[in-house]
Amino acid sequence: MGLEYIYAALLLHELGKPLEEESLSSVIKAAGIEPDMARVKQVVETLRKVDIEKILSQAQAAPIAAPIAAPAAEKKEVKEEKKEEKKKEEKKEEEEVALEGLAGLFG
Repeated sequence: MGLEYIYAALLLHELGKPLEEESLSSVIKAAGIEPDMARVKQVVETLRKVDIEKILSQAQAAPIAAPIAAPAAEKKEVKEEKKEEKKKEEKKEEEEVALEGLAGLFG
């Protein structure tokens, strides 16, 4: 199923219009697409069995959790990167001190 058919069906739902083959194909035509009547029929048949309002309410609730968790995960990642950088700096300093000591032996 093409997404344009689903979008058209959602638009009809949002406007409170009945989901029928004629109305769905009209919306698709208005978008500048020649509707495939077999797909139109398939979408109408399939969505008649679906509670669109219930699905939309579930979809609206789901994305809320992700943005809340994302900043915390980013902060943790930044802290870990800073720790790694600090360890690398310390290791580099230790290597420099060791090289200075070797240079003193041959100096």
